[in-house]
Amino acid sequence: MSSEMNPQAVEQTKQQIRGLVSEIAQLAKSGMSPDEFYAAFMQKIVSALAAAGGAVWSISDEGVAKVAYQINIESNLLDDSSEDAARHAKLLHYIAHTNEPQLIPPNSGFGEDGTIGNPTPHLLVLAPLQGDDQVEGVVEVFQRPNSQPATQRGYLRFLVQMCELASEWVKGQKLKHFSDRHSLWAQADQFSRTAHHNLDLRETVYSIANEGRRMIGCDRVCVALRRGQKCRVEAVSGQDTVETRSNAVTLLGKLATRVMRSGEPLWYDGDTEDLPPQIEEVLDEYIDESYTKTLVVLPLKRPETRAEAAQDPSERDPTEGSKHEEFIGALIVEQIETNLPRSILDPRIDLVYEHSCRAVANSMEHNNLFLMPIWRAIGRAAWIIRVRALPKTIAIVSAVIAVLLMFTLIPVDFSVESEGIIQPIDRHDIFVTANGIVSELSVIDQQHVGKGDKLLLLEDPDLQIEKQRVSGQLEETKKQLSNARRAQFQIGLSPADKIRVSGQVQQLSLRRNSLQAEMAIIAKKEALLEIRSPCDGQVILQWDIEKTLLHRPVALGQIVMTVVQTDEGHDWEIELAMPERRFGSVAKYMSGQQGDSVLKVEFVLAMNPEEIFTGTVRKIRPTTQVAGEDGPVVMILVDFDHDELSARLDGKLRPGTTVTCDIHCGESSLGYSWFHEAIQWVQYHLLF
Repeated sequence: MSSEMNPQAVEQTKQQIRGLVSEIAQLAKSGMSPDEFYAAFMQKIVSALAAAGGAVWSISDEGVAKVAYQINIESNLLDDSSEDAARHAKLLHYIAHTNEPQLIPPNSGFGEDGTIGNPTPHLLVLAPLQGDDQVEGVVEVFQRPNSQPATQRGYLRFLVQMCELASEWVKGQKLKHFSDRHSLWAQADQFSRTAHHNLDLRETVYSIANEGRRMIGCDRVCVALRRGQKCRVEAVSGQDTVETRSNAVTLLGKLATRVMRSGEPLWYDGDTEDLPPQIEEVLDEYIDESYTKTLVVLPLKRPETRAEAAQDPSERDPTEGSKHEEFIGALIVEQIETNLPRSILDPRIDLVYEHSCRAVANSMEHNNLFLMPIWRAIGRAAWIIRVRALPKTIAIVSAVIAVLLMFTLIPVDFSVESEGIIQPIDRHDIFVTANGIVSELSVIDQQHVGKGDKLLLLEDPDLQIEKQRVSGQLEETKKQLSNARRAQFQIGLSPADKIRVSGQVQQLSLRRNSLQAEMAIIAKKEALLEIRSPCDGQVILQWDIEKTLLHRPVALGQIVMTVVQTDEGHDWEIELAMPERRFGSVAKYMSGQQGDSVLKVEFVLAMNPEEIFTGTVRKIRPTTQVAGEDGPVVMILVDFDHDELSARLDGKLRPGTTVTCDIHCGESSLGYSWFHEAIQWVQYHLLF
């Protein structure tokens, strides 16, 4: 019995097959991952052949088959312990070894005792998936066994054609893999060169952080170094400096410290259940601060030297410990936006870790050599003794020696500088004699006043209230006393009433006297509210005193102004506040002088620095006092010719003028005269 095929149906089937072939060809040219490609490839083949299922098996270099993708595969074929899986695995190995497509009937076998075969009830359509020179996998289709032989051969031809198309994708993947591997090895070579290029510790850790991030392909790499018992973050990829005060850096250093103490690497990808509590606590704080998805912290270990590796373990001194077990820091790898799988991260991190351990250990050992900064500076300065540079070196050394001899041998006048102010000797500070509020300011700056002239008037609201209270009580007491005295002389009082009234008169008299005494005290306090000039002279006020003093409260003992006597016949003086650190030279010079020798002084005025005036030290106070930014100072009083100074300034001298004085202290070398303060600072801060 035969039937004729519908030409339209045949053409439609051919079109579908051509479309399927085109789709698989497009898949082969795509850059899809293996999981995506095998899924799309297998689904289209199973659909085209109307098969029960299928699978793609990848073949390793050792010939072991591993399922890459499957559709409706029987579970016994995936059970490595079952006999069916063993027979099926040998079948796959046979196809890969012979590199020939095969049709294997259901429940059949061949080879010795039938150990190679098809343990399934399906017809197996098998074809190798070939790369350049070897079989990379096997494509398997589970087909119905009751089809005609011609149809089965058609299944096999179709699968072989599809595998040829898929082979193009396999070759592309291998080329990409080789390209990626070549690029990876180039990056590894660049990283190793950079990490071991310099023995400077800071440059080394920054090279590891920046080049390590490129090598691994993560978002951030940090290097923490051991400082005592703690780790401190020394380098962060992409940053020139580390902000040590930031919360993230502080927490990262604390986490690195605890991981280093544990001696075990930390891998975090979102799960903290198996971590020790002390690490989990800091890790949670850091994750909240940095939003890191994947975090790897590896303790950097000092690598074992050749001598240690060659030494017999039984000969090592157990009391010294193992030097190569010493931890020197931590390597920190973070993924924030990237999401590389661990299979890719592991080998890259291992490579970076091994180089980092040795590079950091070498740099530490180099930098810990005794006086290494000095040896390094000497090495850099070796050019000065080369033949070409020798004349320049001799000239420079000669010039330096000449300058040193000049500073040491040339004597000059030595003087100590100090700042001060010019003041009349006869001056009186005006103190507030009572607490109150300034209600009236009777003078202005530079005003001449006479002795007893009113300068300032204060108000004391509390005193006024007290005065009103006492005054009222006094008036009331006087009235009561007057009434009691009139009652004392009334006719008809009994002896008892006379005694009572006499007692009231006596009591009221005592109260009146007490209140009058209080009024006298209040009057004295009121007199203190009026401040008068103690002498004839000129008033010196602060700038804009009306805003800073008028209608403002003042306290007892507060200085509000100064009255100075600037008339002819009254001398002036310079009041110097010499810092204690400079006074040593003055005291040393005075101790070497005999008799009543005087210290000569030269000074200039801040308002007239072009003219130099002279004077002599009159008095040096025996105690020091603290004065603002200069700290402890010694007060020195200097006499000068006031008439000469006034004549040269056309009488423009005013109290409080700033001066700069040089007190002559004999002779010294030029170098000490110029740099005596620097020499004293070195003696005090460095040599003491």
